[in-house]
Amino acid sequence: MSVHIDIAGLRPERVAVVPSPLAELGMALHALSEPAHHPGLQGWVTGVSARLDPHLADRMCEADFLWRSTFSDLFMPWAGLPDAGTLPGGTLAEELDQLDKLSDEQFVDAALEFTCAVGYGTCGPTPLSDPGVRRRALELAAARGPQQLRFTERLLTDPPAIRAWLRQFLRDCDEAFFAEAWGRLRHQLAADARHKTDLLRHKGLPGMLAAVSRAITLDATGTRLTVDKLGGDDATTAGDGGLLLVPTSLGWPHLMVLHRYGWRPVLHYPVGSPELAAPPSLDQLALRMTALSHPVRMRICRFLARSAYTTGELAQVLGMTAPEISRHLALLKKAGLLTTRRRGRYVLHQLDVTVVARLGSEFLEGILR
Repeated sequence: MSVHIDIAGLRPERVAVVPSPLAELGMALHALSEPAHHPGLQGWVTGVSARLDPHLADRMCEADFLWRSTFSDLFMPWAGLPDAGTLPGGTLAEELDQLDKLSDEQFVDAALEFTCAVGYGTCGPTPLSDPGVRRRALELAAARGPQQLRFTERLLTDPPAIRAWLRQFLRDCDEAFFAEAWGRLRHQLAADARHKTDLLRHKGLPGMLAAVSRAITLDATGTRLTVDKLGGDDATTAGDGGLLLVPTSLGWPHLMVLHRYGWRPVLHYPVGSPELAAPPSLDQLALRMTALSHPVRMRICRFLARSAYTTGELAQVLGMTAPEISRHLALLKKAGLLTTRRRGRYVLHQLDVTVVARLGSEFLEGILR
């Protein structure tokens, strides 16, 4: 349940932390499409939605698959360009020019990533070059509804027209609401990028990554990054292209990793986020939820939430044997849900209600990360 990035031989100067207006626009579109993912942005989303031109809102729905579930790699075009030194542009206009430099194959593959993708981390035939892959993409689009199918047909038939449509749409979004937001956010993002760069210079990659997110770990050899994310075990390599980190002010709780084949890896991380002091790993989260799913352990928690009990006391009130209770307590303790203290020769167990109270937010953060 992780994404791995091979960074063997990666030189510090090949690690860059740079804000991206286009990536932040992609996150803004995502927040507008899925406001429930971002409870801290409800005021901003409500304000923008209330004054949004109806025609622009319709166009936003027309291609919302590019940013609804998360947002497409199209919003990070600099990672797909052949020049390994390419960084995000300083302005949205510069990054739209970078988007224009992607090949049609790159553009179509990235556009179909979430709904019609037939491969992400591998090199293979594309819908533009292989009739079979094209048919499969259209079948997957049809399963998403007529609007998705119409857009996909247009995309596969005339990529330049859709590219022009998207560029104009993004420019209109900038004029309607994003330029104002970016004017406020870019200072925070630039300050965070400078801070992370200073950490990299003075504390090395481990110190900088620790400040980015506790969900990112570096192995003992310093050659492999692991990002704790729900999903399959995916892998990529930094290689000569280096590693890019892009901060976002609108992104919490999403910690995203671009690991598309042939593109440079990118860590897109939230800044100023209400991240818990020590969020559990996904494995620990699964262990806690599994521990609480058993009806006997739920009954045990009912008692332990109210007061501290010994094993013998729980056995008596629940009508079970002490060894049976001990096995259930051991699982709850392994999951980090209990506190224990000794009173003479007795050990008292109690539910850690603070940990249990955080489970909802931890679950949401884990599945949206």
